[in-house]
Amino acid sequence: MGSLKRLALAGAAVIVTIPAYAADLPPILQQAPPPPPVDYGGWYLRGDIGFSTERAGNFHEDGLLPPPTGVQNAGGEFSGAGIFRVGLGYQFTSWLRADVTGEYRTPATWASFDITNSGGTLIPEHVTLNKSEWVFLGNVYADLGTWWCLTPFVGAGAGVAYNKFSNFSETAPFTFTPFVGPNPIVANNFAPDAGQWNFAWALHAGLAYKVTPGFTVELAYRYLNMGPGQSGAIMGFLNNPQNTVFRIDNITSQDVTLGVRWMFQPEQPAPAYPLVRKG
Repeated sequence: MGSLKRLALAGAAVIVTIPAYAADLPPILQQAPPPPPVDYGGWYLRGDIGFSTERAGNFHEDGLLPPPTGVQNAGGEFSGAGIFRVGLGYQFTSWLRADVTGEYRTPATWASFDITNSGGTLIPEHVTLNKSEWVFLGNVYADLGTWWCLTPFVGAGAGVAYNKFSNFSETAPFTFTPFVGPNPIVANNFAPDAGQWNFAWALHAGLAYKVTPGFTVELAYRYLNMGPGQSGAIMGFLNNPQNTVFRIDNITSQDVTLGVRWMFQPEQPAPAYPLVRKG
């Protein structure tokens, strides 16, 4: 009888112990948590539109014979023009990226007025032309941190620019006594279209807004130096060669652009996480 009692007590102890031991065991197998997402790294496409405010350095007519006694530049300026740009880039880290861009800059009208002193005779000359460019740059940017999806950035670029002059016209009143008497007439010189490749460089600054992890809108300012440009050989109003060209020594531009960037984020296969026990 005593043996039966001891056996019953032992069985009850085992029944009580099993649930307590099971509570101490780790849960049945489960997947490890996924790694945190990375918001940098990968290729991106960009597209930009904008407008330019261009400036010129010295402008003059090269090759005049005999050389003029002096030339007084009374004024010269470009009108505004449009910018259309595309590019391909890579985001290396959360703060460093780079891209290569190609852009077309629509024709800007140039108008200048100068007074040439030729042996004591003052000749006022008015020049108009159209100028357009193709610009290709490699650029590097530093993103300066992100607050509320806004990222300020700075950058620099270098490359080449093709400056094209077209529709050149030069008018100058002068006296042509042998044919028309003492009354002045207006000479209208012209030149064929011409262009040249130059080294170009740029400085950037702007603000980017990340709409989604793969789509960013960008408002940017850029200072761009495109080097010189010149017309084709100038012809006189009687189709006589002048053996001269019109040249602008240094063409710069301050640009404002609005652009977008699309990150390439190809769909990745679901990672196979190992099964682990939590304990």
